[in-house]
Amino acid sequence: MNPHAPRRLIALLALAGALSTSLPALAAPEAQGAVSTAAGQLAIRQEKFTLPNGFEVILVEDRRLPLVAFNLWVHAGPRNEAPGQTGFAHLFEHLVFAGSRHVPRGEFDKYIDAAGGTDANGSTNFDRTNYFFTLPSNQLALGLWLKADMLGWMIDEVDSVALANQQDVVRNERRQSVENQPYGIVEEALYQALYPEGHPYRAVVIGSHADIQSIQLKDVKAFARTYYRPNNATLALAGDFDPKQAKALVQKYFGTMKPGPKPPEVRVAAPRITKERRLVVKDRIELSRLNVAWHTPPMFAAGDAELDIAAHVLGGGKASRLYGLLVRDKQLAQSVSVSQGSQSLSSVFNIEVVARPGASLDEIEALVDAELAKLAATPPTAAEIAQARATIESDLLQRMEKVASLADLVNHYNQMAGDPGFVGQDLARYAALTPAGVSAAVAQWLQRDARVVVQALPGEPVLAAEVATPPMPTKAAKGERESLNGHEAWRLKPPAAAKAKPLTLPAAQSFTLANGLTVIHSPKPGLPLVSASLVVRAGQGANPADRPGLASFVAAMLPEGTTTRSAQQIAETAAALGATLTASPGAEEARVQLSGLKANVRESLALMADVALNPAFAAPEVERVRAQMQAALAQVREQPAAVAQLVGSRAIYGEGHPLAGHPLGTEASLKALDAAALRAFWQARYRPENAALVVAGDLTDAELRALVEPLFGGWTGQGEAPAATPLPPARPIAARTVLVDKPGAPQTALAVVAPGPFAGAPDTAPLKVMNAALGGLFTSRINTQLREVKGYSYGVFSAFSMGRERGQFGISGSVRTDATGAALSDMWKEIAGMRAKPMGAAELNRVRNAQLLSLPGLFDTNGAVVAGYAGNWSAGQPLATITELPGKYATVTSAAALKAAQQRLDPQQLIVVAVGDRAQVQPQLEKLGRKVDVRDAESQPVKQP
Repeated sequence: MNPHAPRRLIALLALAGALSTSLPALAAPEAQGAVSTAAGQLAIRQEKFTLPNGFEVILVEDRRLPLVAFNLWVHAGPRNEAPGQTGFAHLFEHLVFAGSRHVPRGEFDKYIDAAGGTDANGSTNFDRTNYFFTLPSNQLALGLWLKADMLGWMIDEVDSVALANQQDVVRNERRQSVENQPYGIVEEALYQALYPEGHPYRAVVIGSHADIQSIQLKDVKAFARTYYRPNNATLALAGDFDPKQAKALVQKYFGTMKPGPKPPEVRVAAPRITKERRLVVKDRIELSRLNVAWHTPPMFAAGDAELDIAAHVLGGGKASRLYGLLVRDKQLAQSVSVSQGSQSLSSVFNIEVVARPGASLDEIEALVDAELAKLAATPPTAAEIAQARATIESDLLQRMEKVASLADLVNHYNQMAGDPGFVGQDLARYAALTPAGVSAAVAQWLQRDARVVVQALPGEPVLAAEVATPPMPTKAAKGERESLNGHEAWRLKPPAAAKAKPLTLPAAQSFTLANGLTVIHSPKPGLPLVSASLVVRAGQGANPADRPGLASFVAAMLPEGTTTRSAQQIAETAAALGATLTASPGAEEARVQLSGLKANVRESLALMADVALNPAFAAPEVERVRAQMQAALAQVREQPAAVAQLVGSRAIYGEGHPLAGHPLGTEASLKALDAAALRAFWQARYRPENAALVVAGDLTDAELRALVEPLFGGWTGQGEAPAATPLPPARPIAARTVLVDKPGAPQTALAVVAPGPFAGAPDTAPLKVMNAALGGLFTSRINTQLREVKGYSYGVFSAFSMGRERGQFGISGSVRTDATGAALSDMWKEIAGMRAKPMGAAELNRVRNAQLLSLPGLFDTNGAVVAGYAGNWSAGQPLATITELPGKYATVTSAAALKAAQQRLDPQQLIVVAVGDRAQVQPQLEKLGRKVDVRDAESQPVKQP
């Protein structure tokens, strides 16, 4: 499941109570859903009730889409762990998915797939554990049946085999997300310095290898008896359902569970630091990093809101003080982020600065200290407060777009504030704060003597002593299982689905301006939000052979200054509008992306147009962005998965191909590019006839046309457009294995790659269904074998990437170092099995439905709709391709899926790239019978010893 949820569950819900003047009134709740802005006050229409056994239920009726989100919170996290059992709550999260008395092991996720579920996962943070998925609305009973068994009857199936398997999985997760992840052990060291021994937040959520491995079956049962009871859990339902029916079904599925004793209260003294603590942590990183952190008031306590605003002012985006000072002006930092991580027992205010190569962390710290002192002495400006308010308003509304995040929001308020409808009171506290109060909170809480300072430097990390992985038990011993609730035979049969509503996807219309710009519009009335993407066929594939990275450099420059606005002014304008504006390159296109409030859509689109149509390419900004890109290129080397993908692309396409290298280019190419080269590429490629503007949200066709023509109608290409030259094909290849040495790595990052079909291939639907069974789903053959059966990995997945002139197949994931060869051997067996015989009816129906019935849940936000249609246009596909997906998926047969596997999965073309400890990995790879080609992170040959 998910590593561990962000510590800050609801980031910057601040100030929205003061936003009533800018919040437009929505139509009647019945038409628009559960979100209301009546009288300018943001609110969520909800109902809470409690069953006699103590089980809490929150109903949020929202009829915008035929979906229901199921969000179950168990009120237990690391704050409830016993000493010496760090990581227990998160391990228990994994065990919940292993099976229950009425749902066989491994079947939970299969039911969700077959029903067309989306957003299915679990997460653990310091204060709670969350289990969630979204289903089509006709599967209300199925979702409640599954959730009830997860809570009430999972312990019946937990035995030594299940425990050992999930201990392996969680330890692989720790290797992947902490030990083999840049700065992973740095964050852990920060929390260990902040919190004393015995404090439940000290060990971070994931825990240690020793503690995870030490958990015994009796501990699991005791934890379930104490915390996994109906009187310690809350279910939030949000979406398209009848409340009366939902109440009856909740009573049916949850009402017979037996309550447990009241869980013990967590009482721990608030930690205090009275003298600055400083430490240096070595890690396998390219860029040094500074963290400065303090203990701050718990969530919703006095000062929490003020420190949220302080975090936004200091480091809440490109318009913030520290970003402007350290990244833009002094050019000492690669990135800056500041957060008030609010939790129930204690919060953490954290300033994090990644340094540029050669920059001094001491100098950066001195500048941070000076800015803190300034904010403590002088209140933030009215403009800074206004920017925060606009940004927060947009962010909060976007959280309410998805029923999944809406359900999580009310569950959050229910646990942390005792009221699922607390949003109004929460926002009111931000409305009441003053600029002077923000300064006072900074002065009170962010003092030098009360902080922890961590300097992360490149070097060899110091990890805890290796903890052996015991052999996996083959079967459980007699008498290992027990029950908390009685067996109810009727639960063995899953409930039937109700009549499904017609499966429809958001349609779009298009029109073309006189200058050739294609405009694609998908109206989505409801929340007053709009998303847009300007897509230009100017991606990595358009780079001249001798200028890799040019397309990325141009895209990076777009928000960094126009002929009338500086980079700072662009950032401040976007923040004041509550808009998010970014530019990013892809393989075949570049995109300028926008999201924000409908009330400000004219000004936001004008900013987007200015950025795309009038870039300045000013020399000082070019030099700054060049240095930033060079540092980002260096950071790629510290990420094993990214290195594996990069080496794989070079193996497929061959040196000199535009798609063979990293999108950022090379050190040499970045150094050689100048403002003239950037402008020439922009003039040649950024042309209206070479672009599409894709818009989704609360706009009518007439409203959009009235906006687009004045802003984009005058756009004309400069000079003659370059002749269209197709990309060279991927070269014919032979199967081989490439090893990139990463000494001491606790895992091996794998990328198994091969050329694949382009977009629009006639067998696309069978191919996607086949891949879902092979490695596309959590329940796929590869992931089930490597994660759930063998415990080799936290997750391994496959995918086909299809573009207009490019196609690629890939399997990716990280595996335990000592299991690298065995994992690859199992992969080959699964691929061979996929090609050997057709899927059975049950598997076909499940994976086909996982593609077909999940479609509405994949297009449930403006951003998702825009991304879908933007990608569709970039790939050169007709507008109707998206709305025709249901019909195409529905007709896929097992014979068609088998044919796709046999034609598109050629074992003789699969290239294996392994990034890991050569001394341990190379012998395993050689035993597989393939020659091992040892390369460095730049894909250059390395001499054999």
